[in-house]
Amino acid sequence: MGQRHVHGLGDVLRAAADGRFPAPDGSVDVVPPYLPRVEAMVSFTAHAVAATTLSRAALLAAGADGYAGATSAPVMAALAGPDGECDVLDALLVARGTGRTGLPERPDLADHPRVAYARGWRVDVHVHGDERGLVTVSRGLGGLAELSFEVPSGGRGRGHGRALLHDALGLVAAGEPVLAAVAPGNAASLRAALAAGFVPIGSVQLVRPRRR
Repeated sequence: MGQRHVHGLGDVLRAAADGRFPAPDGSVDVVPPYLPRVEAMVSFTAHAVAATTLSRAALLAAGADGYAGATSAPVMAALAGPDGECDVLDALLVARGTGRTGLPERPDLADHPRVAYARGWRVDVHVHGDERGLVTVSRGLGGLAELSFEVPSGGRGRGHGRALLHDALGLVAAGEPVLAAVAPGNAASLRAALAAGFVPIGSVQLVRPRRR
């Protein structure tokens, strides 16, 4: 089967944020990567979109489909290549920026592991926070705004994560979609994101490919 032409990943994600999802037909679409050294497999309900230089035919040959096959081990191995790196599978959530916040920037936290991780997969990473914890704001999946957050262990269970995310949405222009990728097993962070107004739209697994 030939490679099909669809909109870029950012367009697909913006449409999903508006409630317009790809057709649940079990198929896989391929779009160009949105960053030079990062690729992604994004799964929606019964439809997957791969942002990759790999051909659709190669993905299908590895077993890709719009269901669980999108992130099966053979498919992710084909995306990464023999020496590439696969990130974890995350739930993908979206909210809207509010354009109003007093959350200060924290350059003193530039070397924090959470910030270093964000810099490895995203661009234009900024860190903000206060005594409750920190938030990274970056240009992430599909070129959209993306947030991540961390609350110190001593401050957990007090609603700080939810409050931080709520305030961090003010760092993004009002109405703009804001993504968050959360490990499915991280129930505390998922609850915080949902409480802050994020809604699930699919899943994502990132790759730094090294294909021969």
